[in-house]
Amino acid sequence: MSPVDPQAMRNTLRFWASGVSIVTAQVDERRGGVTVSAFSSLSIDPAQIVVCVSKEASAAPVLLEARAFAVNILNDQQAHLSDLFGGRVKLEEGEDRFNRLAIKTGVTGAPILTDTIGYLDCTIAAVHDGITHWIIVGAVQATEIHETTPSPLIYFNRGYRTLTTIE
Repeated sequence: MSPVDPQAMRNTLRFWASGVSIVTAQVDERRGGVTVSAFSSLSIDPAQIVVCVSKEASAAPVLLEARAFAVNILNDQQAHLSDLFGGRVKLEEGEDRFNRLAIKTGVTGAPILTDTIGYLDCTIAAVHDGITHWIIVGAVQATEIHETTPSPLIYFNRGYRTLTTIE
């Protein structure tokens, strides 16, 4: 069998709708964060999730060293945060992506973005090599919802979307 053409793969996956989140971690004074759409619940009891982070992401070494991270779920007014942590916004030399953002520290030590829909604060239960990405299983240590009527940010067909109810 010949390998699948990467462009054909992209063209097919663009029709898979996904929520958008930012994975954050901290070791000492080093903070890292990266936008991910590859995030899912793994189990409810025990509470576990899975995230996939590119090995090339600047946040990957911080996340792996910290052995803990938070998944911050974005609302439909936060495409700018997705772009910021997704590397689409040019930063000045030495500028920190976390500057000017409302942050608190989670029970694991991970930075929590407090203006999001909510978060899951996790310790790393397992890391698997996915060739281009780290497949990370997180054991959820804490979770909180910040918004009572959230509308999540969705990525679909190469653009940001919001949900509507089908009646």
